[in-house]
Amino acid sequence: QVQPKVLVIGVSTGGPTALGAILPKLPAGFPLPVLVVQHMPPLFTRLLAERLHANCQVPVAEASQGDLVETGKILIAPGDFHLTVVSNGAGVRVSLDQTSPLNSCRPAVDALFSSIGEVYGGAVIAVILTGMGQDGLRGAEILKAQGARILAQDEATSVVWGMPGAVVNAGLADRVLPLDQIVPEILRIVGRM
Repeated sequence: QVQPKVLVIGVSTGGPTALGAILPKLPAGFPLPVLVVQHMPPLFTRLLAERLHANCQVPVAEASQGDLVETGKILIAPGDFHLTVVSNGAGVRVSLDQTSPLNSCRPAVDALFSSIGEVYGGAVIAVILTGMGQDGLRGAEILKAQGARILAQDEATSVVWGMPGAVVNAGLADRVLPLDQIVPEILRIVGRM
């Protein structure tokens, strides 16, 4: 499998607690950029980013239009905007838009995952955490077809096993893991390749 170049995380119900449990475990110097879609209204995403930033070894910020997607940053999609990525030769940048909701969500995990697939192909680690519904299923299908690694949170540690459950039941997850095993698995993938 190819060396991953980006880590993407999709999460909904129970997400702030889940993100608060795993993102602080990413070590300083973590070698991949990190992009997160958490279903949340505007303002709440900024507060979430600020709270996580205070506890994480990798800087966390709410994504802004045109942000460079680079190592040493965790970017969280702002509420009410889809977060996608574009490659323009001068690196990969964040693009925010207010096109129609997907799966009645904006930001939608599917929007991020499918655009990540267009730019990075299979050089991706995609993580689906606790959440209602099945946002992220289509995006996980697209990424998996290109050879990306898909990690899903297990039912026992999820608040709602909708989003991860949909990915697992579709046979797309490489590993189904309790929350506390997700970062160790990510670090194993990154270190081993």
